[in-house]
Order: sequence, then structure tokens, then C-alpha cells
Amino acid sequence: MRMFLAFVLLASSGLTQAAIKTQEIPYQSADGSKMIGYFAYDDAIKGARPGVVVVHEWWGLNEYTKRRARDLAGLGYSALAIDMYGDGKNTEHPKDAMAFMQATLKDSGVASARFQAGLDLLKKQPQTDPNKIAAIGYCFGGGVVLNAARQGLPLAGVVSFHGALATNTAATPGSVKAKILVEHGAMDSMVTPDNVAAFKAEMDKAGADYKFVSLKGAKHGFSNPDADRLSHGDHAGPDIGYNKAADEKSWADMQAFFKKIFG
Repeated sequence: MRMFLAFVLLASSGLTQAAIKTQEIPYQSADGSKMIGYFAYDDAIKGARPGVVVVHEWWGLNEYTKRRARDLAGLGYSALAIDMYGDGKNTEHPKDAMAFMQATLKDSGVASARFQAGLDLLKKQPQTDPNKIAAIGYCFGGGVVLNAARQGLPLAGVVSFHGALATNTAATPGSVKAKILVEHGAMDSMVTPDNVAAFKAEMDKAGADYKFVSLKGAKHGFSNPDADRLSHGDHAGPDIGYNKAADEKSWADMQAFFKKIFG
């Protein structure tokens, strides 16, 4: 009996040690903006591992985005949820979210600089293998990571979850170096069929290595469990909704994609 108890205590101790570590890291973008990153990793894993940049929805760097960073850490990655708005600000009100997003996107150079600053910060972490980096993004963030791929940033791959597909800086033949996975809700009223067709034509013309997944019955925001709440009451505005099946399918697709690109 004593040996059994000792074994249980030892096993419990091992589980405790394999905790997901998180920390907020202040950093600065080239445009002078002060940002706050949320870094997550599993300290039971020794040495450097592939890193993943996580870009938030138009709501800003909120708890949902941070949870995704922790989820990635649990899968064995070094994950950094970056700040595209500055000072880590976020909101639950559509009007504020729209204002934050428009202020960031009005100058494409600012948006690019803020993504680059987050990417550089992730690469500097000792838990990160700087030669194996991917990026994922949600809604607004999906558009950000797709634009990073369009610009030819040295990323192994990018994944867009219900992301914006339209762009003012279309990819050109040979410009896209990263492999691309797009997880799109088939019932997404915020990304039109014309947007989808234009994106596919753009990627085909550019010769990009991409996969486009249309998820049956899924609206914009399908991966976020808070989407239903955020689309009703005082927050009424965007046509978004959570879809558990689409959430789980898209996350599984991402895991398979990462296994492929990271080897």
C-alpha cells in the first residue's frame, strides 16, 4: 500500500511539473506603438520547439485569444498571442472593435510592422525554434496572417479561421512562400462568395500552396464559444455564431497541417 501511495504521489508530481507556463511580455512595434504579448509554452518540453504566432479577432487581445495560445502550448508548441491594437486593448462592443481595426488597417505599413514585431518577439524566446514558425489568425487576425503570407514572410505556414479574405495587396506569382490553410464557414455572411472566388483565383495565379476548407453550417466566428453571446443583446451587430463541430474540425485540420509543415 505504501509503495502504491508513493507511486501516486510521484505521478502527481510529474503532472504538476508539466504545467503550461504563461507570461505577458511588453514589446514595441517599429511604428512606436507599445504592445503586450501573451506567451505560452509547456515547461516539461526541453529545448526549442516550433513556434506559432496567434493573431486575435477584431475584438482585440482577449481571453479567447490567450486560451488559444495555451491550447497550442498544450500541443507542444511555443505560442505567442500578439497585440495588433496596442496596450493589449480589447472590447466586446462592435463599434469599438471596428474603430480599433480600422485604425490599425488604415496604414498597411503599420499593420505589417506590428505583425513583424510580434513575429520577432516569438523568435527570440528560448523555447522557440526560429527556423520553424507558423501563424494562425481569427477573423481580422485571419486576414493579417494571410497578408503576411502574401508578403512572402518566412513562415512555414499560416492558418486562417473565419478570416477576412479580401486584400489591397494581392499576392503575385511566386510571392507566397508559406503553405496556407483556410478554414471558412459555409454560412459566413461577412465573407461573400465573391470574396471566396477572388481569393482562390488570386492564390491560383500566384502559384500558392493552399487548401481551402468550407465548413458546412458554420457562420463567421464559428470557433469562438463567446460568438453567440457577442452577437446578441447590447452587442447586437455582427452575424456571428459558435459551431462546435466546425470548431473541432478546423482545430483538427490545423494540427494535421502543422504536423505536415513541421515534419
